[in-house]
Amino acid sequence: MAQLTKNQKALAGRYDFQKSYKLEDAVEMVKNITYTKFDASVDMAVHLGVDPKKADQMVRGTIVLPHGTGKVKRILVLCTPEKENEAKEAGADYVGLDDYLKKIEEGWTDIDVIITMPEVMVKVGKLGKVLGPRGLMPNPKTGTVTTQIAQAVQAIKSGKIEYKVDKYGVVHASIGRVSFSKEALRDNANELLSALAKAKPSSAKGSYFKSISVASTMSKGVDIDINTNFAS
Repeated sequence: MAQLTKNQKALAGRYDFQKSYKLEDAVEMVKNITYTKFDASVDMAVHLGVDPKKADQMVRGTIVLPHGTGKVKRILVLCTPEKENEAKEAGADYVGLDDYLKKIEEGWTDIDVIITMPEVMVKVGKLGKVLGPRGLMPNPKTGTVTTQIAQAVQAIKSGKIEYKVDKYGVVHASIGRVSFSKEALRDNANELLSALAKAKPSSAKGSYFKSISVASTMSKGVDIDINTNFAS
């Protein structure tokens, strides 16, 4: 982090990072305490009361953030020739099949999302060792294995994100950029929290939302009061 000016230190000193805050106040704090020269990402971490080792407690899904993520995602569509024009017209950055499969096999992964078709997954699946660790493997559950290529591309371009609980029971997701208004960040955060609330496994016992925090790429984390945001 860059060295803080006297005024920036004074501003940060007004906040008590041992406290938890209402969602809108928390995102405003993050905006105020971020001093990077670039438009930093604002990320939310939600610790859920689930055991990801149990198949029936794996929390995963997709949502479209009302104000988008602020990041332009590079989309590769791996499809048959008759779907190529549809993918290009929808805004895909790269479209093709065998040539791109070969590039990926050789180590090319300069993309954010891969969308493909069910009949092509046999070929794509062979690249699991390359795509899996990078989170690029298409999955029907996230809408990236589909015959509706145009709709899938447009959804991602408009702010669709995937969320998935990690092995520690935490969901990490970007909810926008520091340049967003606090209202936009609040709306995006509420969309994520609402989706997580709806995705609560019936087998999960006890408190579901254990902790929620928000931070920018280079800021301190600010805790959010779970009693005012989807406490179970």
